[in-house]
Amino acid sequence: MSIWSTPGFTISHADSGTFAGAGLRPFFEYRQLGVTEATGGKFGAHVIRAVPGMESPGIWHTHDLDFQMVYVTKGWVVFEYEGEGEHTLRAGSCVLQPSGIRHREVRHSDDMELIEIVSPAEFETHSVETP
Repeated sequence: MSIWSTPGFTISHADSGTFAGAGLRPFFEYRQLGVTEATGGKFGAHVIRAVPGMESPGIWHTHDLDFQMVYVTKGWVVFEYEGEGEHTLRAGSCVLQPSGIRHREVRHSDDMELIEIVSPAEFETHSVETP
């Protein structure tokens, strides 16, 4: 039995995908992988890459979601998590971020690229005080 009511099949190819700057953070570009449509919004998946020369302001925030996983495919990125400290993720690194954890993106390489999978696809992000 399927966990969503839509057909659920999708394929996304890098050579036909496009990146858009209209995303959560202006220093990143996003390429949607079709998962949102295939799951009726229950899940989302996208490739995120750094905009060369742009830096993160390092704003602490939380997300209202049930699941968030990040897998770095290129370069490196430094995240800081409340109660966990700073962690440098590099190509091949994966992190499961618990729902509601305070975190921030501290810095990243110009060639940074990662895959993020979330549930649900649409969620709220809230700026929070520094822990």
